[in-house]
Amino acid sequence: MLPEYFASALHLPFNRHSLESEFEFLAPDKEPQDDGLWLILQGGSVLLETQTGDLVPTPPQPLIGQALFIGYWRGQACRVAAYSSSLPCPEGMQAHDIMADDPQLSLALLSLAALGQQMLNWHKNSQYCSRCGGQMDFIAGEWGKQCHNCNSSHYPHVHPCIIVLITRGDEVLLTRKANWVAGRYSLVAGFVEPGECLEETVVREVLEETGIAVKNIQYIGSQAWPFPSQNMMGFTAEYAGGEVVVERAELEDARWFHRADLPLLPSRRSIARFMLDHYL
Repeated sequence: MLPEYFASALHLPFNRHSLESEFEFLAPDKEPQDDGLWLILQGGSVLLETQTGDLVPTPPQPLIGQALFIGYWRGQACRVAAYSSSLPCPEGMQAHDIMADDPQLSLALLSLAALGQQMLNWHKNSQYCSRCGGQMDFIAGEWGKQCHNCNSSHYPHVHPCIIVLITRGDEVLLTRKANWVAGRYSLVAGFVEPGECLEETVVREVLEETGIAVKNIQYIGSQAWPFPSQNMMGFTAEYAGGEVVVERAELEDARWFHRADLPLLPSRRSIARFMLDHYL
């Protein structure tokens, strides 16, 4: 169900834009009294009603942990909850892998599942204050929590990352991690470190992982990547010098590919593929 082509990074899966027409994101304390629908997550999959292909009206039992209200899906209250990965998929439901190359879901439903997973993960990991260890409760009207003990406020973490397409004439530098699908290559990517601007992160990550120097760094666009909580900021850059030296602690391989002879590329759901499609 994923489009063959995205005109802008804004339209990529997992960005809020993919949800706007069908979902209203609200704070947990806005939860209504009506039953609504359930977004059920089982590991990296979302469990949908087999007949309708949509969220389920009644959650399977037993659920893990506390359910969380996240807003309105197609006009109905939407709660997200986890179901044990050790149990079989409940009768009448079908599992869809959120990270599959093509999970056979609409953009909106795929993005909702990923958002629900991100918020449930944050909720589970923020029960106690990281400053003093006190119990925390939701802040009224916000996606945030406040400590009962020291009154410090905490909000969902978003970790900035860069991802960069490096060209050398008609060639592109691609990298591969050992645990990826056989033959698949993608772009250099990495987390922003304290004190770095994004362009500095591009230079450092490329040099660390491949031994290559780059120039003419240009920002392209970004994608929310809630696995568990990144924001991928895309750049292009040009080769400035050096020979490829693979950083084996991070990568299995890195090499130049001619644009007419590319390997297996990332899924269309990713900003990496968006950049490759647009700039090659």
